[in-house]
Amino acid sequence: MDQMPDGPETMAETARPSLGEATRVFGKIGLLSFGGPAGQIALMHRILVDEKRWLDEPRFLHALNYCMLLPGPEAMQLATYSGWLLHGVRGGLIAGLLFVLPGAVVITALSAIYLLVGDVPLVQGFLFGLKAAVLAVVLEALVKVSRRALLDLPAVLVAIAAFVAIAFLKLPFPLIILVAAAIGAARHLAVGQVAGVATAEETSDKTAPQWTRPSWRRFASTLSVWAAIWLVPLAALYGILGQSHVLAAEAGFFSKMAMVTFGGAYAVLAYVAQQAVEVHGWLKPDEMLTGLGLAETTPGPLILVLVFVGFLGGARLSGLDPLAGGLAGAAVTLWFTFVPCFLWIFVGAPYVETVRRVRWLAAALAAVTAAVVGIIANLAVWFSLHVLFGKVDEIAAGPFSLPVPDLSTFDWLAALIALAAAVALLKFKANMILVLALAAVAGMVRSLV
Repeated sequence: MDQMPDGPETMAETARPSLGEATRVFGKIGLLSFGGPAGQIALMHRILVDEKRWLDEPRFLHALNYCMLLPGPEAMQLATYSGWLLHGVRGGLIAGLLFVLPGAVVITALSAIYLLVGDVPLVQGFLFGLKAAVLAVVLEALVKVSRRALLDLPAVLVAIAAFVAIAFLKLPFPLIILVAAAIGAARHLAVGQVAGVATAEETSDKTAPQWTRPSWRRFASTLSVWAAIWLVPLAALYGILGQSHVLAAEAGFFSKMAMVTFGGAYAVLAYVAQQAVEVHGWLKPDEMLTGLGLAETTPGPLILVLVFVGFLGGARLSGLDPLAGGLAGAAVTLWFTFVPCFLWIFVGAPYVETVRRVRWLAAALAAVTAAVVGIIANLAVWFSLHVLFGKVDEIAAGPFSLPVPDLSTFDWLAALIALAAAVALLKFKANMILVLALAAVAGMVRSLV
C-alpha cells in the first residue's frame, strides 16, 4: 500500500501555486494524458499530490469520487475540479481546456488525414505500435489507482463485485454506482470510521479560499452563465440552420450525450455508433472502430472519439467544402460535449467540498471509488483483448456474458511491444513519451516490412 507523502498535507498548509505555474503544470498533464482515465488519474495524482503537494490525498480522492458520479469524461472533470480548487473558475477553465485541447487538435488533424488520404499503411502501423504501448500504460495506472483506492478488504470486495457486474453480468453503470454508494453509507453507519475517508480534523480547512464555500448567489450566477454558454449557441444553430442540418443535429445529439454518458466513453460508444451510422449516416459501419483507435492513442479523454464522429458528419453532410465542414463539425462536437462538464464542476463543486464533512456521504463516495476501480479493470481487460487479438467473441453462460478471444488471431508483435513498454515503464522508469514514440516507430516498421 502506498504511504502518504510526508510534509504539508492540506491545501491550507501548502503554498498555493501562482496561476502561471499551475498553467504550466496542467499543460504538461494535458500533453502527457495518454492511456485513458486510469492512466490520466494516476498521472494527476502523481503530479498534484505526490510531487507538487498542491492537493492532499483526501481532497483529491473526494474530488475523484464526485467526478465519477458525473456524466462525461471523469479525468477531464477531475482536472477541472483540481484547477478550480487552486484558482477558482479561472483555474478550472485553464486546467480543463489544457486537458482537452492537445488531444482535440491531434484527433482533428488525424480525422482530416483519414478523410483526405484514407487507410494509409504507415498511419495504421503508427497506431498499431502506439496502442500496444498504451496497453502497458493502462495496466500500470490501474495498479497505482488500485493501491490508493482499495485500502481494506471490503473495498477490494466492492471492486471485484463491480468488475463482475459490468464485465460479465452487463449491469448498468448507474445501478452499480448506486449499490456501491449504499454499501459505503451502510458500512459507515455500522462500523464508524472507514479506511480512505478523512476524519473531521482532516477536512477542517478554515483558511480555504472563499470560492470553495457554498453561496446561493454564486450558484445562481454560475448556473446562469454556463447554461447560457451551453444553450444559447444550441438555440442559434437550430434557429439559423434548422434542426435537420447536420451541424444543428450534432449540437443537439452531443448535448444529450453530455447529460447521459455515465460510465465514461465505452459505456456510450455502442449507442453513439448505432445512432451515428444507422440514424444520421455520419459514419460507415466500420469507422467507429477507426475513431476509437485514434482516440485511444491521443492525449486527453477517450470521449474525444466523438470529435472524429462530428468531423466526418460535418465533412460529408454540411454542404461545405469537406475540410471546412469537418472542422465545423469537430468544433460543434467539442463545444457541446465539454461545455456541460464545466457547468457540472463550477456549479456543484462548492457543495461537494461541504459534503467532505458529512462522514456517511464521504464513505458512500469512497465506496463508489472502489467500484470504479473494478469498472476501470473491466476497461483494461477490454482494451487488452482488442489489442492482443484480432477477433473477440462473446458466449452466454446463464446470466453471464463471457469474452472469448480467437486464439488464432493472437498478435505476437503487439504483445511483444506491450511487454517491452511495460518493462521500460515499470522496471526502468523510462520516460513515457519516449516509450510511446519508440513503440509507434516499431509499428511503422512492421507496416513497411
